[in-house]
Amino acid sequence: MTALLDHPAALPEAAAPVHPAPAARATVRDPFIDLLRVFGMALVVLQHWTIPVLAFDGTRLTTGNALAAPGVWVVTWISQVMPLVFFAGGAANAISFGRAAHGGPQWLATRLRRLAWPLLPLAAVWIPLPQLLLTLGVPAQPLQVGAQLTGQLLWFLAVYLIAVTATPYMMSLHERYGLRVPAVLAAGAVLTDVLRFSTGVDALGYLNIVFVWLAVHQLGFRYAEGRLTRPGLMAIGGFGAAALLVAFGPYPGSMIGLPGAEVSNMAPPTLAMLAVSIGQIGLATLLRPWILRLRTEKLLAWAGPRIMTAYLWHMPALFAVTGVVVVGLGIDTPAPGGLAWFAGWPIWFGMLCLVMWPLLKGFSRFEEPPALPYGKATWRSALTSAGLVGGGLLGLTMAGFAPGNTPFLAALAILGGLLLTGPKARV
Repeated sequence: MTALLDHPAALPEAAAPVHPAPAARATVRDPFIDLLRVFGMALVVLQHWTIPVLAFDGTRLTTGNALAAPGVWVVTWISQVMPLVFFAGGAANAISFGRAAHGGPQWLATRLRRLAWPLLPLAAVWIPLPQLLLTLGVPAQPLQVGAQLTGQLLWFLAVYLIAVTATPYMMSLHERYGLRVPAVLAAGAVLTDVLRFSTGVDALGYLNIVFVWLAVHQLGFRYAEGRLTRPGLMAIGGFGAAALLVAFGPYPGSMIGLPGAEVSNMAPPTLAMLAVSIGQIGLATLLRPWILRLRTEKLLAWAGPRIMTAYLWHMPALFAVTGVVVVGLGIDTPAPGGLAWFAGWPIWFGMLCLVMWPLLKGFSRFEEPPALPYGKATWRSALTSAGLVGGGLLGLTMAGFAPGNTPFLAALAILGGLLLTGPKARV
């Protein structure tokens, strides 16, 4: 997510979208995109800190999800904010790529540095930490859960890296074909789901990681040029299509994965997720004039340089509090929605904030990669770097930081990718 911060998206100051020429690039900072990022990250943290249902029986930590309660799934149509994050990323990437003075390879190398640099302290802490805690007598199974989930949270960066790497090519397609590009990607999502559910081969659904998220990312390009002109229609059409897909198709109502569900709309993303994404983008853009009236300058100034740190370290904060309260003291979280849950939530949230505060202070400095005399990048070096960083992120997504060789090798791949963007002799 830090790659969304270095080149803020921009639009003219007017609340309503405008219609510049396709090659035009706005030059005035648009706080709307910044607010989408901050709102998205705040909601991610709030959900991850709120929805776990945790219990420890002396040996095993069990985890549940408060949103699995009947009827609560409708909340996820708003609280699942990854569509808005990819949309904001598309707008930011379109703006920064349009301003790039040294071409696609140099732009990609710069984005990769900002994306991967904050991962190094996370790996430096979490690769040795499980082994250390095991020697200190921490139960193995809860530790395994925490170490795995800390790495699995990086799935977003792995997918976002695909969108960043594809941006130069997708921008070229956007300049030539405009709205037809996300339309073709949406058609790919339709075909993928038809094949997946008709054949029963769920692995086919992972093609939608490209089709769904690139389509949402591509809509950010159109926003950056002021071309999302019918947000109301997008909101009604998107949410309406999602409702029909859930009512008459093979899709669950929840837009997050729930324990025991046969199908997830999120992993891999489905056509229903794409429909909700369009609805969310339409609704957010429709509310833009009112959002821009909010006094958010101080909030954005504080949150902007810390957004990646919050994303990477909020789950370790959760596991630290869980280790003390649930595992150490044997206090299970109350049943969601009950009086005990509502009474205890402020205390739970306060403890998490106390743990998170020093993490923000200590690790936010890594959001900005070091300023070094970087040389000229080539497509070969930039794409190789992207492959190494992506491979490392994929390894951590699949294995987490659980004890073993995979986290170490994944961290080496990320470091290798960063080194390829490092200082070179100037050409």
